[in-house]
Amino acid sequence: MNERPKIKDIAERLGVSAATVSRALSDSGLVAEPTLSRIREVAREMNYRPNVSARNLRTQRAMAVLMVVRDVGNPFYLEILKGVEATARAAGYSVLMGNTENDSDREIEYFDMLRDGHADGMILMTGKLPEREGFLSGIANAPIVVALEEIEDAGFPHVLIDNEGAARNAVEHLIGLGHRRIAHVSGPVPEIMSIHRRNGYRTAMAVAGLPVPDGYEPVGDYLLHTGQRLCRGLFDLPEPPTAIFVANDEMAFGVIHELRKLGLDVPGDVSVVGFDDLFLSEAFYPPLTTVSQPRTDIGRTAMTMLLDMLSGGLTPRKPAVLPTTLKIRGTTAPAPK
Repeated sequence: MNERPKIKDIAERLGVSAATVSRALSDSGLVAEPTLSRIREVAREMNYRPNVSARNLRTQRAMAVLMVVRDVGNPFYLEILKGVEATARAAGYSVLMGNTENDSDREIEYFDMLRDGHADGMILMTGKLPEREGFLSGIANAPIVVALEEIEDAGFPHVLIDNEGAARNAVEHLIGLGHRRIAHVSGPVPEIMSIHRRNGYRTAMAVAGLPVPDGYEPVGDYLLHTGQRLCRGLFDLPEPPTAIFVANDEMAFGVIHELRKLGLDVPGDVSVVGFDDLFLSEAFYPPLTTVSQPRTDIGRTAMTMLLDMLSGGLTPRKPAVLPTTLKIRGTTAPAPK
């Protein structure tokens, strides 16, 4: 078996010092271009891999970060994970996934992993902290970045989208198609992200002078079967909607499934707009009109923020807000006559 290449081998090949190679591969910021790119290129060519055990002993770090989500089975997180992992790997970190399933005991276990040094930092995507007195004070200075969800008054840096503006834009699209009876299947309230998307819906309706009748804002939990159940309730109303803005794509799939069971055509009878732009949304039939989030960029941005914190940088005071796009596809059409 060939001996694994060492830093000194890369240095000899390039005619630079081993210290320069070490600085370049540790993202110290002390090696300028084009030397930095050349060192990284040769390291890849030689299939160089750092000795993690030795490095961890020197740095007293685990060289791993936690990405903690509500449901690891939700495909929404996959593109975010890609962005997180690509940025983490370039800096020599591995990524561990934490799956809470809204279980507060499991949430605490992941924070304990961080406190005990099994991970150096956390990207938190659950939108909440465990409900335990004094919990926040115990993690106040921990390297944690909150992505997409919001946790008010926690002092953590955030990576966000404009949920309210994106939701308003989606509902304005339906209004522009002539729909007047527009319902909203929301995410869990009082979570902040759900409230912002509902506020965007309400603002668009108010600006257009449209009423929101009783029963037009059922509250869901982002799961497919919930979309089915809440859709059924909407069509038990005396005046059911001709369009539905749904807080995420998974519930939107459930809504469309239930509409078909009711014998209704999408979009001929009812238009549907989702939120997230899952990879299945374009393959769905008809393809789902939805708000597209830059999920890979969200992952990259969150991990970059976390790396800055781990290297002693200042914690950003303002959140990073990334843009969204309304992808108009096959589930929206002019309101039926």
